[in-house]
Amino acid sequence: MNVNKELVGASTSVLLLKVLSRQSNYGYEIVRSVNELAGNVYSWQEGTIYPVLRKMEKEGLLTSSWETAENGRERKYYHITVKGREALREATAEWWKFYTIVMKTAEATGA
Repeated sequence: MNVNKELVGASTSVLLLKVLSRQSNYGYEIVRSVNELAGNVYSWQEGTIYPVLRKMEKEGLLTSSWETAENGRERKYYHITVKGREALREATAEWWKFYTIVMKTAEATGA
């Protein structure tokens, strides 16, 4: 079963913050990590996240730095900030509240 694209889209920032809270990384590896965690339920493409990463950086949730990989390529690494960690805590709490409401509703309707 695939997940609705709108639901995934609404979750993009939270997913990015969560992945980056574990370890700073660059775009391709962020996408690979999320896709692996999603277990083929949905799949991101690299181009999907860059506008969101730039927006989050402007909001102060992330910072970035160019780093040279072992193969000599320059890669832009993204790092979560203190403000980003707080936003992640708040967003996670909101998702748990929403999940609880959905589950209560499903139980009440027999779905």
